[in-house]
Amino acid sequence: EEPVLLAELKPGRPQRYDWKSSCETWSVAFSPDGAWFAWSQGHCVVKLIPWPLGEAELGCKTSERKGRGGKAETWSRGAAKEKTLECGQIVWGLAFSAWPAAEDGDTDPACAVGLPCLVLATGLNDGQIKVWEVQTGHLLFSLLGHQDVVRDLSFAPNGSPILVSASRDRTLRVWDLSRDVLFPSGDTFLLSPGRQVQVLSGHVQWVYCCSISPDCSMLCSAAGEKSALLWSMRSYTLIRRLEGHQSSVVSCDFSPDSALLVTASYDACVIMWDPYTGEQLRTLRHVPLHSTLDSSSEIHTSSLRSVCFSPEGLYLATVADDRLLRIWALELRSPVAFAPMTNGLCCMYFPHGGFIATGTRDGHVQFWTAPRVLSSLKHLCRKALRTFLTTYQVLALPIPRKLKEFLTYRTF
Repeated sequence: EEPVLLAELKPGRPQRYDWKSSCETWSVAFSPDGAWFAWSQGHCVVKLIPWPLGEAELGCKTSERKGRGGKAETWSRGAAKEKTLECGQIVWGLAFSAWPAAEDGDTDPACAVGLPCLVLATGLNDGQIKVWEVQTGHLLFSLLGHQDVVRDLSFAPNGSPILVSASRDRTLRVWDLSRDVLFPSGDTFLLSPGRQVQVLSGHVQWVYCCSISPDCSMLCSAAGEKSALLWSMRSYTLIRRLEGHQSSVVSCDFSPDSALLVTASYDACVIMWDPYTGEQLRTLRHVPLHSTLDSSSEIHTSSLRSVCFSPEGLYLATVADDRLLRIWALELRSPVAFAPMTNGLCCMYFPHGGFIATGTRDGHVQFWTAPRVLSSLKHLCRKALRTFLTTYQVLALPIPRKLKEFLTYRTF
């Protein structure tokens, strides 16, 4: 079943041709609970949109929301209202995370006592990371340290306030947002949350992407290099280089059980890895569909931009420069569905499945239907086991070889 375009949201501001306006949608994100959607719509603006979209948006192919003088637009969806975050810089990366509940005597007004709130981190063109409280749209604090564009952000999926940032300054930085630090302001010192825990150096090119494994044991980073780097989230040391691509690796993602890692490259290939052993399990090649390509296009028409796993771990979505959104089944080497899209830059699955959001160079965001699947009992058992067993631990089990191959994704 081919993906169906449910809605397309466009920036309400007129396009400017000054390079500083940067109208591209470099990043989109759903909150872990699926209640919010963040859209970096260009023009230094992020939209926070309650999910699900209203019937008016999902029932039509295109929906424009027009801003007025930079003020936040709001409409009721229960208690949630749409918000506009004026970031002041081009926005490249987005990441949601729950914020720890406030305690009695806590002076932080951002969250009510006993109620955890949701925060959104935004990676900016000047190297800053701004962290916002989603319910109010208030800026909580900024993280300083990067010397160039913060290209991507990844929160620890276990709900801990650990944030990893990837930058064009060729480093990754690890932040603990639960720790308070003092910084000078005039003759006084101000208290601000967010402490830099570690700087990870090893890339020689711009770092494009970072992804923390769901079990929070590993971090993968992709830069303008032919190899991706795999790091330990416990010791913050390099585990191994993943070498196999023929061009720059630009995107990476872990499967929901942390047993698989996929990397996407300008070489038009997605490689599926076992992150524990470094073994290449399979390669997915993006073969151009001639009917979709402009006859005047030259090389790199299939260069990949983004790859992501579906929530149940049985599908992948990819966006490439050949103007196609592809959906792949895990056990097949060819796509199971295509959708035509123009100038795609990023893709993200809805946390509960059924939808994919894609961002474009024009600042638009599109919502597509995605295959809904009832996971087999075999896959559910594999996913449950692999959530806490490494490949080496599986191989050491006193079970038949074929079962080991299934549990380690060597066969399906």
